[in-house]
Amino acid sequence: MTFRFDPMLIGFLALSLLSFFFPVGHDGSSSVTWFHDMTLLVLVLVPMAISVFHLLTKNQGLPAALLITLGVIVGAYAPFNAIEILQTEGFSAVGLWIYVAGLGFLAWRAMALLSKVADYLRIFALVVPAFFGIWLLYLWQLITTGLGIPSVLLPSPELIGVAISNNAPTLYADFYQTVVKSVLSGFIFGCGSGFLVAILVDRIPFMQRGLLPLGSLVSAVPIVGIAPIMVMWFGFDWESKAAVIVVMTFFPMLINTLAGLQATGKIEKDLMRSYAASYWQMLFFVRLPNALPFIFNALKINSTLAMIGAIVAEFFGTPIVGMGFRISTEVGRMNVDIVWATIAVAAVVGSLFYGVLALCERRLTFWHASYRQAR
Repeated sequence: MTFRFDPMLIGFLALSLLSFFFPVGHDGSSSVTWFHDMTLLVLVLVPMAISVFHLLTKNQGLPAALLITLGVIVGAYAPFNAIEILQTEGFSAVGLWIYVAGLGFLAWRAMALLSKVADYLRIFALVVPAFFGIWLLYLWQLITTGLGIPSVLLPSPELIGVAISNNAPTLYADFYQTVVKSVLSGFIFGCGSGFLVAILVDRIPFMQRGLLPLGSLVSAVPIVGIAPIMVMWFGFDWESKAAVIVVMTFFPMLINTLAGLQATGKIEKDLMRSYAASYWQMLFFVRLPNALPFIFNALKINSTLAMIGAIVAEFFGTPIVGMGFRISTEVGRMNVDIVWATIAVAAVVGSLFYGVLALCERRLTFWHASYRQAR
């Protein structure tokens, strides 16, 4: 066997060994280390043994990635068990936090290996971001429980999950009001009207000089200035929130679509003219396909703007339902777990919305240079 220098694994081993010389908790009145409990000791030693084995071998493929990932999973149980078994109190358990820092190096190495595997196994393209998200949730849970952070300041993911489970009907009603009624209707109408006006502006050039400066002016108006006006115009129900979303999404779609239509090269235009193609034939067969990356860029930007616009607009007036209403109401009641549960639902919905658009973009613009893979 030959030793291979790996700074991530060496960093993990160094910090893990260092953690043995510091307390990881308390047993009554005295400080204790990893040697206090055999289960804790095994959970710490297993990922260390895996790291040493990896340093002494040359395997860099799927088996190595899975083995290091297994080491991260086993090692992640040690801090949780230490908090439950021992009386861990904040930063007094120095050894525990040194070990967690070292475990971060091991998780980094695992994600690096999984990323290399994802180059030839497509399923791991989803495993890597999922692993990273789970790691962040793990750190969040560990910090909030290990440091004893009050739930009023920052609830743990466990408490947020319990709040989601206990308030599922309420959160679904808020989701339906905000996302299904406000976001989808405002997003479709705002993006659709922005796209159609972009075609009109492209066809009638003098409109570009008058409309685009107006678009820059409207885009600079803050949402907190638009939302109360829309509530006064369209009422307290979802229509006013959809109107805010239309204002927020119209001009990004207009500007990106125009940029995409103008990105068609002269060679393609000259070729279509040599075929005696009309304006509309050139538009549908050449210019719009070339503009798809710009259009999808606007759609992805607007997917986040729509969620933000709907939630913020609900702060200025809404029926007794909606994500924005729930956040503003439960903050006043100090039900921070429900507030974070609502934020979690909004974040998941926004991410799925963005992901669906990104998937459609990949399917429709597979020919674009950004999706070409090196051979």
